[in-house]
Amino acid sequence: MLATLAAAAACQRSESGSAERGTAHAAQTGQASSRAVDASRRTAITQAVERIAPAVVTVQTETVQRVAVDPFEQFFGGRSGERTAAGIGSGFVTRPDGIIVTNAHVVAGATKVSVMFRDGTNYPATVVGADELNDLAVLRIQAKSLPVAQLGSSDDLMVGEWAIAIGNPYGFLLGNTEPSVTAGVISATGRNLVGRAEGGGAYLDMIQTDASINPGNSGGPLVNAAGEVIGVNSSIYSPSGGSVGLGFAIPINRVKRITEDLLAHGEVRRPWIGVKLQASDDGNPREGLTSGAVVRAVTPGSPAASAGVQAGDVIVRAGTRRVRNQFDWDAELLDLRVGERVPIVVRRGSREVPLTVTIADLPEVGAPKVQVLRELEVTTLSPTIRAERGIRSSQGAYVLRASDRVSDALGIQPGDVIVQINRTRIASAADAARALDYYGDRGPIRMILERGGRLYSTDFVIR
Repeated sequence: MLATLAAAAACQRSESGSAERGTAHAAQTGQASSRAVDASRRTAITQAVERIAPAVVTVQTETVQRVAVDPFEQFFGGRSGERTAAGIGSGFVTRPDGIIVTNAHVVAGATKVSVMFRDGTNYPATVVGADELNDLAVLRIQAKSLPVAQLGSSDDLMVGEWAIAIGNPYGFLLGNTEPSVTAGVISATGRNLVGRAEGGGAYLDMIQTDASINPGNSGGPLVNAAGEVIGVNSSIYSPSGGSVGLGFAIPINRVKRITEDLLAHGEVRRPWIGVKLQASDDGNPREGLTSGAVVRAVTPGSPAASAGVQAGDVIVRAGTRRVRNQFDWDAELLDLRVGERVPIVVRRGSREVPLTVTIADLPEVGAPKVQVLRELEVTTLSPTIRAERGIRSSQGAYVLRASDRVSDALGIQPGDVIVQINRTRIASAADAARALDYYGDRGPIRMILERGGRLYSTDFVIR
């Protein structure tokens, strides 16, 4: 009997040990399976995000806006007041000592700027400088040893390669400070965009991506599969203002140049050669997209004059870029540095002439200076005028009269439609007046006009 009980106990111990070994084996198998799943879920995208996310910040702003007094108070002699409005965007750290890049329109007009990291740490920020033409701004915070975003190159982008947009769409409405990630591909490069976008204004030589870019993403990085920043997310293009697969980013090589200028000088050195371009008054608008940039005039004593550029020449190549229209030429200027010697090719009659131009600073004294508001009469573009004149733009300020001096210096003519001034989209005559007043003491102005179904630009300074 005792022998039998001992045998049964031994059997139970054996079965228990076998069960425990089985459980341990199952646990080990589960852990191995879990590790395998984890490894299979890690991709180039997840690794890129891990590298870049710590350097992405939320940019918070405050602006003071004048508001009309309550109608009831106005009856008793009340005056207009002020209110504080909050804004939000994204940015990323480029130097460990507190240098951050974002969009100029994110911080435009801000009286207070702060940045927040994904762990909730908040720093007050100062605007080192902003370049509204390129829609870039540099901020500084008092911090050390910050995580830094690795900057790549935008010269060798491939259409179809991965593109990852990181930022803070809709800010804290999403409930925390972690940046959001969307992924897609590089849809195109070298895009010139003049039209409706989150930041307004024209964007030249942009990276196009189908990675979702939404309000609040502005200023955040566009990243490749290696975790390198290849662009700064700047705009969405859609009728509704929401992402529909058309997003645009400023190429990182241009960002590097602008950032260097802003840190060194507090402003951007404008590349200049001294040519004024023209838009044809007739012809097929589609041809204007591929016919080159036509030189209307050359400033005496300018780099273009020294290089041998003549009025009537058509610029068809600059550096390695094919120049199909004036916006391609404007885009090339954005990427040039003062002091560079740049080979260009002009079409003169039936032959192509190679020339070399040395890029100079924009000469304030040489830039056309005009009293635009006194020498330009405009009216809001109406449906009747639009239909009568065959104007393609749906909104703008229609030029009724321009003084001879403005027409000669800037090329503005009666019948032109002002559609944009710097980064401001123009929908009415009042918009044009406000924009010229706002930008008048802020340096060079770029005005974009429609003529004959084509868009062209003119640069000047208001005195």
